[in-house]
Amino acid sequence: MGITRRPYADFAELECRRAELPENPPQPQPEPPPQRVQHLCKPPKKFQLREQALYGLAGQVVRTLAPHTEADPAAILLQFLAAFGNAAGPGPHCLVGPARHRLNLFVVLVGESSKARKGTSWSHIERLFAEVDQPWVNTRITTARLGAAGLVHALRDQQPPTDRRLLAVAEEFAAVLHTIKRAKGHLSSLLRCAWDNGDLRLLDGSTPLRATNTHISLIAHITERELAQNLDPTDAHNGFANRCLWTSVYRSQCLPCGGSLAPHELAPITQQLRQALDWAATTDTVLRRDQAAESLWEECYPDLSQARPGLFGAATSRAEAQVLRLSAVYAALDRSSLITLPHLQAALAAWEYCSATASELFGTSTGDITADRIKVAIEESKVGLSRDQIRGLFHGHVTRDKIEAALEQLMSLGVLTHHLQPGRGRPASVWSAIPGAETIDAATPREGT
Repeated sequence: MGITRRPYADFAELECRRAELPENPPQPQPEPPPQRVQHLCKPPKKFQLREQALYGLAGQVVRTLAPHTEADPAAILLQFLAAFGNAAGPGPHCLVGPARHRLNLFVVLVGESSKARKGTSWSHIERLFAEVDQPWVNTRITTARLGAAGLVHALRDQQPPTDRRLLAVAEEFAAVLHTIKRAKGHLSSLLRCAWDNGDLRLLDGSTPLRATNTHISLIAHITERELAQNLDPTDAHNGFANRCLWTSVYRSQCLPCGGSLAPHELAPITQQLRQALDWAATTDTVLRRDQAAESLWEECYPDLSQARPGLFGAATSRAEAQVLRLSAVYAALDRSSLITLPHLQAALAAWEYCSATASELFGTSTGDITADRIKVAIEESKVGLSRDQIRGLFHGHVTRDKIEAALEQLMSLGVLTHHLQPGRGRPASVWSAIPGAETIDAATPREGT
């Protein structure tokens, strides 16, 4: 069977077909470009870093670096403030009575492992300071695992006097907390002394070690799960936790090809940073608030100094001291011996973020094993627990008085409610969880701050 081909059209037939075509045929519409899929890398937060925290040079650093990195702006800001506070040295300071508050800060970034870009954020800050003060980056930053003897020995008193500055970057802070929790050694108390006045003393065997007038800052990275597992309640309540600025961080955006920050974009920042460090190196003066800042301080001080219960209260009980130091750092970045209203407003905004982080991390946890065990059991029960059921949780190993004290503590936190349930005999006391009582509201700055 052959193949039948259609005969070709002759010229007359082609002319006839062309006459049948419309004079203005419709033009094909271009296909719409494919819509770009936006990758939401950063989950929504319950709280955000307020614009007032991005004041001055610190804000300029964040706005310059943030478009070129997946790191959280809060991570960039707090680590920059901590790094500058250390590089500035012990000269600029504030006085509260006889207590001298210098610019050294303890910043702890809390975020998901690898995805929160904690290490990425630090690499940008380290690069920035390397452009300005390479010797400080080379010799005064350590990533070695923190130990009590090593810390004191590194800064021990010598003749001639040596540089007293040290910025400890603990990217595996869980290991440090685990060591503190397990060994019950001197590191926790030494870090508290380092934050307070910088005078460290340790008896290493029979040899006393002493490091005076040190200027130690801390930048630490940890996940929320590691923090829950390794932060000992004793260290939460003994003052170690409240010397830290807890900072919740997430990946801020997706940059598949990484950032592309040109060196000339850093030039204005490095020039101002160098001037601020030069000013701080030659300044041994007391930083004081001006009149406007003093008025705001008096207005906010009752909220900052208010006692709050549980682990959240323990982790934020130095709010006024933290805000004071933050405001001094912002002032030093401006090369100002006066803490002005914008400096204090920026410090309050940064502290608000850290306080909200502490509320999210520690919530209504008490740090008391008995109270927290009761709280979890009641939250898991749909109908609440009676007094006898609560006692049964501990199989007779916890006294009645301790259980009653734990219930009173949980009631004061506002996480439990109590009612009488009628029965055959005397009504039974039943405790139930209050829905939504998972965190304690952080202190909110007053209007206008």
